[in-house]
This record gives sequence, structure tokens and C-alpha cells, in this order.
Amino acid sequence: MSLEAQKLNAQLQKYCETLSQEFDQIPQERKENLAKISQYIQAKRRAKKEINLTFICTHNSRRSQFGQVWAKVASVFYGIDHVQTYSGGTEVTACNIRTVKALQRAGVQIETMNEVSASAAVANNPRYAVILNSKVPTFYLFSKTYDDKTNPQKNFCAILVCSQADEACPVVLGAETRIYHGYTDPKHSDNTPQENETYDQTCREIAREMFYVFSLIK
Repeated sequence: MSLEAQKLNAQLQKYCETLSQEFDQIPQERKENLAKISQYIQAKRRAKKEINLTFICTHNSRRSQFGQVWAKVASVFYGIDHVQTYSGGTEVTACNIRTVKALQRAGVQIETMNEVSASAAVANNPRYAVILNSKVPTFYLFSKTYDDKTNPQKNFCAILVCSQADEACPVVLGAETRIYHGYTDPKHSDNTPQENETYDQTCREIAREMFYVFSLIK
């Protein structure tokens, strides 16, 4: 655990500490795919270069936002420096409030900003500030296309987390590496009694797998 991780809030730190106990729940074929992300990170570290990870799904509202947050938290927890995480979609909607609430239930401190993203090109697309600790710069969740000016335009690893985005983006311009690693969309449970449970499960699955990625870094 890194020194920065020791300063995560108690709820988030406890959540993080239990994730490694669940690595055996990750199927072997997914571990092999996740190892590709680790290999990219390792190569950039050896070259002493910034590590940029961009998570992409169709609407940039659920799975890609989870990926961005948990990859950053994992990098802090394992003490892997110079990691910047981003997310984007093939179209713009909004970061779904159910995504935000699931992250908050896991212990991530998130505050709603009053402003609306100037780059979003749609109304009702608020920014949510993610605050991990005083040493980690605050970053923001909002829906945007993956090539938005707030995301890296080159020298990044593109991680596609939904099949629609995978089909729509056979080539991600500027990406050094393109990896498809899909997750089931929790949207299917919206407005049902299972809503919170489904989002919590997706949130934890992505957290578990991002922590597995960073646990492989030496």
C-alpha cells in the first residue's frame, strides 16, 4: 500500500483492502486480457513516461466512468506514479447519477459541481468532482466523446468496455494500444428493485479487475 493510500478515507480504504481477496473470482481468460493493460503500464514505467489510460463505452455514462475512477484509485493504492485516467464515449449523454451513487457507497468522495461542461454540447451534463486525498489532484466525471479535448489525443491506452464501442471504434486514433475488455451494462436494472444491487456489483467488478491490473505491476 502506498503512503497516499494510507490517507484515503477510512471507508474507501477498507473497500480497497478487500478487493485483492477476490482476485480468484476473475476468470482466467479475463486475467489474461487484464494482463495486457498491466504490460502497457509496465512498458511506460520502464521508459519513464506518463501513463495515460482512456476507458471508452458508448455513452460515457456508466462503465467507462467506473473504469476511470477505479484505475486511478488502484494506481494510488499500489503506489504507481504518473498514471492519469480518462473516459469517453462515441456520443455524449451524461454521467449517470446511479454510477455516482454506487461510487459513493463504495466510499469514493464525489461532489456535484454547479457548472455544466462547456465541451459537452448538451444540456444537463454536470461535472462531478472526485476527491481522493490532498496529494491526488481532483478530477472530474462528465460525459464526453473519447476524442474530447480534455482527453489525451495521443500516447494512451484505449480500453473499450462495451461491445458497441468496440464495434464502432475498430481504430482509436492516437492510441498506442487498443484493448477490448467488456462489462455487462448495469442499465438493464434501471428503475427496478435490483437497481442499487446491480450497480454495486458492476462497480465492484470493475474495481476488482482494475486492482488486479495494478497488483501485477512490479
